[in-house]
Amino acid sequence: MINIGLLGCGRIAKRHADLLGNGQIAGARLCAVCDIVPERADAYGTQFKVPSFHQIDEFLNHRDIDVVAVLTPSGMHPQHAIAAAQAGKHVIVEKPMALRLDDADAMIHACDDAGVKLFVVKQNRFNVPVRKLREALDAGRFGKLILGTVRVRWCRDQAYYDQDAWRGTWQFDGGVLTNQASHHVDLLEWMMGDVDSVHARSMVALAHIEAEDTAIATLKFRNGALGIIEATTAARPADLEGSISVLGERGAVEIAGFSVNKIRTWQFSEPTVEDEEIIHRYSVNPPNVYGFGHQAYYEHVVSCIRDGSAAIVDGLVGRKSLELISAMYESIETGKEVSLRFHPKRCRLGEVTNGRTHG
Repeated sequence: MINIGLLGCGRIAKRHADLLGNGQIAGARLCAVCDIVPERADAYGTQFKVPSFHQIDEFLNHRDIDVVAVLTPSGMHPQHAIAAAQAGKHVIVEKPMALRLDDADAMIHACDDAGVKLFVVKQNRFNVPVRKLREALDAGRFGKLILGTVRVRWCRDQAYYDQDAWRGTWQFDGGVLTNQASHHVDLLEWMMGDVDSVHARSMVALAHIEAEDTAIATLKFRNGALGIIEATTAARPADLEGSISVLGERGAVEIAGFSVNKIRTWQFSEPTVEDEEIIHRYSVNPPNVYGFGHQAYYEHVVSCIRDGSAAIVDGLVGRKSLELISAMYESIETGKEVSLRFHPKRCRLGEVTNGRTHG
């Protein structure tokens, strides 16, 4: 049995705790929780009958823990992931793995030096429709790729941002590109290939936060295809969609719903017998915004730890989407098209500020 401890008991922790604490992951169980807000940690500890800690040092010294799931604010991921690695624990880190590329590199090196695995949570890669799309790409069914698009049209009102002081800040969170859209950015790059350059714009439309709640970007991929990223938390009064579409010379697929889990379009010039089943079977929206992917993700983690296989999204893969997000912020600040690979100069992610500004 692989024992997993949760570091951070905020909003996303419920999804992790429900799976691990209720026996839904074969071969893994929840063994401890930690949060600097005592009542948060204690509530999970009581609910799932596991020890709760309020200090990271005491938590990491708990002998039962094999893996630490880092669920703290994004700007704190590096220090917490590195501390867990140095304590000899495998590391699972929620998206984004870090806010600065240098910090992502430090996390990768720390895990390598300690001989532990680093897993970055990209659960949407495990959604069955997404996997079917990837299989179609690998089989060459699209031919030449033309255009890839992701849309994140979600509703996050001021009450959401006011839940915690770190939300929407440059130092600990970033905006919609870094937080809500980071999964979709990862999927777009995974499907369409390496990005050559990006040009982006953003604004603070409705939320009273430092970073953006609305952004758009155009991309040029190295294979010649183009891409579009549209992301906002200013959809009102409710979530609309989280989608990806891929268009090629011989096919078009769009996966929508609100968590990239519902096939809206699946058409190819050369249909197969399986196509009709795919369309009917995977056209159902999941019950919540997190979709079905976390369970398959944790099963993958367990398998990797047990047999020593490579993670689908390790530190290097997690860094790749962070680099693209950083390039978008660099473009927003400079007003110019930014080429990948690059070193951030004006990207504000991780920047220490005096607090929130008003949109």
